[in-house]
Amino acid sequence: MTPTLDPLAKQVIVGIDLGTTHSAIGVVDSGFPILLADEKGHRIIPSAVALDADGQIIVGRAALQLQGVAGTKVWTSIKSQMGRSHQPTTDENHTPEQLSAEILRELKRIAEMRLGHPVQRAVITVPAYFHDAQRQATKRAGELAGLEVVRIINEPTAAALAYGLDKLAERSRIAVYDLGGGTFDISILEMQDSVFEVLATHGDTRLGGDDVDLALAQHIAAHSSITWDELPHSSQQQWLRESSRIKCLLSDYTEATWQDDARGISLVITRELLESLMQPLIARTIQCCQKAINDSRSSIQEISNVILVGGSTRIPAVRDAVERCFARKPDLSQHPDEAIALGATIHAGVLSGALRKMTLLDVTPLSLGIETLGGLMNVIIPRNTTIPCKAGEMFTNAVAGQHLMKVRILQGEREMARDNWELGLLQVSFEPAPKGQARVGIQFRIDENGILEILARDVATGRDEIMQIHQAAVDVSDENVERMISASVDHAFGDMAERVFTEARLKAEELLPAVEQALSIGETWLDDEEKSSIHSAAAAVRSAMDRHDHIALKTAVQSLDKATEALAARIVEHAMENL
Repeated sequence: MTPTLDPLAKQVIVGIDLGTTHSAIGVVDSGFPILLADEKGHRIIPSAVALDADGQIIVGRAALQLQGVAGTKVWTSIKSQMGRSHQPTTDENHTPEQLSAEILRELKRIAEMRLGHPVQRAVITVPAYFHDAQRQATKRAGELAGLEVVRIINEPTAAALAYGLDKLAERSRIAVYDLGGGTFDISILEMQDSVFEVLATHGDTRLGGDDVDLALAQHIAAHSSITWDELPHSSQQQWLRESSRIKCLLSDYTEATWQDDARGISLVITRELLESLMQPLIARTIQCCQKAINDSRSSIQEISNVILVGGSTRIPAVRDAVERCFARKPDLSQHPDEAIALGATIHAGVLSGALRKMTLLDVTPLSLGIETLGGLMNVIIPRNTTIPCKAGEMFTNAVAGQHLMKVRILQGEREMARDNWELGLLQVSFEPAPKGQARVGIQFRIDENGILEILARDVATGRDEIMQIHQAAVDVSDENVERMISASVDHAFGDMAERVFTEARLKAEELLPAVEQALSIGETWLDDEEKSSIHSAAAAVRSAMDRHDHIALKTAVQSLDKATEALAARIVEHAMENL
């Protein structure tokens, strides 16, 4: 028997930052994006996997604590090996994809523990420079962890979403400076029509906060007359952890004490000293920034926002260097370790519909169209179309001599115009013409502010009529949207039957007079069997119309069309001969 899954498992989409050094998972809850913490309250877990002496897999902080322990294997910076043709690991049975899957499996466990139901779908972030093989490897890692990866998004885009940069001006350029534990990336993005495009990206896959720790640890060793390379591996790891602790303290204080009690070392480290050790590393990031700016063909003045991502951007010297490079203060409004995961969570919330109210202007909640002949709803912009958008169709006059067309603007999901909501009425005048000869173009356009503009143009004269509807096209309450969609489902069969009948009736009302006229012209060219077939088909059409039988009418119209094909062809041939 197939187990019944919690319906919430199908609805929820989590957002995941699978980082080189740290990872995190989040979900939209009650309209707010939040990151989920483990049992000890940590929202961020180290991207580390260990295999202990008993062959058990351990992930996160506990894995890091096994570094240097005999009989164990610990993998870190796994992300840097993803999707490579040569994937070095210390164990041929543990590929980067499999190890990343262990991290994702732990994040999935945390989410399920916090949410109280299974988690099946996820959005996962990757660096902007990841090529297809690396992206596919990330997706496979998610699948190995039991997740359906519904979207892979770029980390700079996720960071920009976390900072709310999708609400910037119509066209903006943004720099995302990402200095993590093991890598550095700088991306220049352009946001236009709520879509982010990466214009340029540069970086250094061997430059990050870990290098700062190493520089400080090696300085301590030299100051203490100790050769770094001769230190046991376990001591090196201990010194690096102590250096990382001091680095973090010096972001808030001007000095801190570095200690190794076993060797009797106790040194006061000043922020000034740390900054001097960091200068070569910071300079390398600024060189990458300048290359990215040049490659994006941007000027410093064109970049409207600079956002900082990654724990190492807390360092004051880093922030100062970024400010000098871009000639503006960086945006510090988000937690640098959590921004990418938060952006992934926001994107996941948009995909799942959990952030519908926050992202109302991203899509049209209901279809938009006009009433056409027979009282039908003719959809111009379908429901869930991403905005801004525009679409249009060409219409003709329904009767000869008509000089005015009333364009009734509708919103809804029902087949008949009367069952949808009217947003407005636009009148278009044109020169009288035979039936089907006057041409009027109707275009719907929704801008980034949710304003619906309807343009109606008389093709013959080029004269335009324009109407604007503010917000109504997108600003619809969830309750009304759900009510309309529910009604469309409840009445789906009846609505479609009526639409089919109406379309067939319109066709029949056009076809029957045409058949009578054709018979008056070419009846003498037909034998008795052909004439009988046409008359019987026409009678079947009238009978189906009287019975209001949509299936019979559609079939009868098709039969009448086929029965008159030969007569129509002879009339055309006769006309051509007499030209």
